[in-house]
Amino acid sequence: MTRSNPYNDPTARRAFLDREARLRQLSDVERDFVRLGELPDLNRWLDQVRATGGCAEPVHLRGHSTTLDAGTGEVLRHYSTEAEPGGRLSVRCRNRRASRCATCSREHGGDTFHLVRSGLTGGKGVPDTVRTHPRLFVTLTAPSFGAVHRAGECHRAQRRCCEHGGRHGCGRLHPDADPLVGQPLCTDCYDYPGHVLWNAMAPALWKAFRDNLYHHLATRAGVGRTKVRALVRVSAAKVAEYQKRGSVHFHAVVRLDGPDGPAAPPPSWATGPLLLETVRSAAAAVALPPPDTAAHSGGRLRFGTQLDAHPLMKGDGGRLTDDAVAAYVAKYTSKSVEAAGAVDRRMESLAEIRALPVSLHVRALIATAWRLGGLPELQHLRLRAWAHMLGYRGHCLTKTRAFSTTYGQLRAARAEHASGLYSDWDSETGTVVESAWRFAGTGHTPAEALIAAGIAEDLATTRVVAREDAEGSGRSGGAW
Repeated sequence: MTRSNPYNDPTARRAFLDREARLRQLSDVERDFVRLGELPDLNRWLDQVRATGGCAEPVHLRGHSTTLDAGTGEVLRHYSTEAEPGGRLSVRCRNRRASRCATCSREHGGDTFHLVRSGLTGGKGVPDTVRTHPRLFVTLTAPSFGAVHRAGECHRAQRRCCEHGGRHGCGRLHPDADPLVGQPLCTDCYDYPGHVLWNAMAPALWKAFRDNLYHHLATRAGVGRTKVRALVRVSAAKVAEYQKRGSVHFHAVVRLDGPDGPAAPPPSWATGPLLLETVRSAAAAVALPPPDTAAHSGGRLRFGTQLDAHPLMKGDGGRLTDDAVAAYVAKYTSKSVEAAGAVDRRMESLAEIRALPVSLHVRALIATAWRLGGLPELQHLRLRAWAHMLGYRGHCLTKTRAFSTTYGQLRAARAEHASGLYSDWDSETGTVVESAWRFAGTGHTPAEALIAAGIAEDLATTRVVAREDAEGSGRSGGAW
């Protein structure tokens, strides 16, 4: 049915104006829902949203892809976004932060689980003999920068006061969710520059720890520091977590391999007890000079005295199962500085920092990073760019090359699996793909965002039901 032209037909013009008047009475979201409902290809748009898992901030692309037979040049498949809603294709944002996109964060966490698990039990290109290698689950913490309120029984209250008039101790019992947990007992006593600079240097501290492992292994084996690397390889994966006080600490899986990596057994002297002893001594020996600045006159940068190291024996995990360790590490890849009450976006000015809806402690850390970042001698640390991260400049998760598979390999395997499910030609046939893509925007309109969130929630509920069904029938689907 062809609509009458409202410019020529008075009846059509009146209907058009009445409709516009009714739309003006609606909210922006309601008008957006009306727009979506009138899309001729609404079902295809919904298919795209489902394909991204209800991604909260999808990336939109325009372009085409043509798959050709490598031998004959015959076109096997051609795809173009011209026929898609809006002339574009939506793909996942792949943001690891749950605060930005829960669905992509979950997928990233699942990849991390399999990345770490394959380094513990084998698979994904790693031989299962790694189960027999010496392995530890290690937690390295930051030192104290001043007394803070802690969960449970806080510091015992004392009569004496600090030089600023603050009481020594608290004497209260704090539940885990108490906003006081992690806040300094006295902000004037707290070493904010030392805290920020320690966070900024944390990646260097981790590297020094790994180097120390080789040095201390060489001492215990009675060989030279250069020769030890030809006898044993330290493979590791670590994730960074923010404590309530805003300092970074590391959870790591450390494994000893032979010189050729996970396929080679370590030498007979490289045992689990030796690794445990070496981790403790190597962490205690880390002592890096702080950046040369008059803004901080503290001593050398070290790890905190609280160090946890748990052996993982013969694949059963001992006190911790391999799957539990992998799930524990994967959990922290979806979190970031917001766990300490900060924000996940970069700062543009000191005025913006003053207006942040955060605690006084977090605001002081961000402001300190901003001020230190303005000093010429600290420009190399780029603290203003990382002020929102409280100075920490490292990646959330890092691993040594030989520890296990990579994110890229996991994503490629998932893409290959998906193409095998939806392709109608033989994937083993030699093919050539010619494609051209360009960026066409990100995100959703208000109504689109609500629909995507509903789809993401439905998919999450489906996963929960499927997992409960698998557990009830005795099948194991893994932590992810």
